[in-house]
Amino acid sequence: MRVVIAEDQALLRDGLGRLFTDRGHEVVASLADAVRLGITVATELPDLVVVDIRMPPTYTDEGARAAREIKATHPDVGVLVLSQHIETTHAVELVTLGGFGYLLKDRVLEVAEFLSAAQRVANGGSALDPQVVARLLSARAQDDPLDDLTPREHEVLELMAQGLTNVGIAKRLFLSERTVEAHVRHVLLKLGVPEGEEAHRRVLAVLAHVAARRA
Repeated sequence: MRVVIAEDQALLRDGLGRLFTDRGHEVVASLADAVRLGITVATELPDLVVVDIRMPPTYTDEGARAAREIKATHPDVGVLVLSQHIETTHAVELVTLGGFGYLLKDRVLEVAEFLSAAQRVANGGSALDPQVVARLLSARAQDDPLDDLTPREHEVLELMAQGLTNVGIAKRLFLSERTVEAHVRHVLLKLGVPEGEEAHRRVLAVLAHVAARRA
């Protein structure tokens, strides 16, 4: 992968750079703020942009706004947003774009999983932090369709929201791919999700109902 990193904390920025280069990826730019991020992406056309959600000068949502702009102007570029805290509003809004990930910074310490998520996002997939998924799925409304899911289907749903494929879910839960396919089919049926593009609707199946529950 060709990677652009935008992170104001120097130690984390350098650490991220080493993680990618040590695995054979190329870091084409490393920035301390989001001011030049758009121009850099337009010039370098990387496979992946890793950006902190809170950056100078206001430390509010510079990263989120930059992510939206990148996806609007360069939809094929994967964007992985990092956050210090769980911010479900940004997570729900942005992950529906596809080729997008939202992870807590602590996830960087789990190197193999972090790099797997980064590669998935660069390939056009999605990655949503497990803690964000847990927070989103913890709030229940009356007559919530999620209540119809079995415990195993809930597990599958959480992993779907994180962006895992059927193969990835099967490995994580020690199930056969055929069993996972059946669980996914049941989840989508119970949630009333229409047929469509498989990879994208898996995440939308979760987020649409989460968003409805939070409204």
